[in-house]
Amino acid sequence: MRTVRLSLIACAAGVLLVPAAVAQELPKPGPEHERLKKAEGTWDATVNMGGQESKGTMTYKMDLGGLWLVSEFEGEFGGMKFKGRGLDTYDAAKKKYVGIWVDSFSTSPLMLEGTYDAGTKTRTMTGEGPGMEGAQTKYKTVLQEKDDGTMVFTISSVGKDAKDAPVMTITYRRKK
Repeated sequence: MRTVRLSLIACAAGVLLVPAAVAQELPKPGPEHERLKKAEGTWDATVNMGGQESKGTMTYKMDLGGLWLVSEFEGEFGGMKFKGRGLDTYDAAKKKYVGIWVDSFSTSPLMLEGTYDAGTKTRTMTGEGPGMEGAQTKYKTVLQEKDDGTMVFTISSVGKDAKDAPVMTITYRRKK
């Protein structure tokens, strides 16, 4: 009898909860996602870090229902092969851009959130991730769209005194 009662309760809960789940509207890409989509394609990357220059390639593609910009970077740093992956979107609830970056030099993600300035065509984000010594570090990233074929990305560590210390600059040029 107890099994029958539990089965009836489970069925009733299912009947009541399914319409609520279906009624919840799924997110749809908005103008902020269209802005991210402009980066789609393959880009040649020139990386300046610690006075050294290296080359790489970044590929961007909108995925997951047009909600996420997926990035894949391949290149070299200091003679070592390097790969990185990123996911960026606009979080309508936070009214902020959010992103996560992982790469072959760390086992901890870099988590970021920030805003876009249409006047300067600049997305500025802050967050925390692994530092050069392995400890959690605060970062600030700035991605400026110079024109349809050029973007400049800078990342700085943010010190306890709130001063930025440049880590690297990457200039992206869209492949033809």
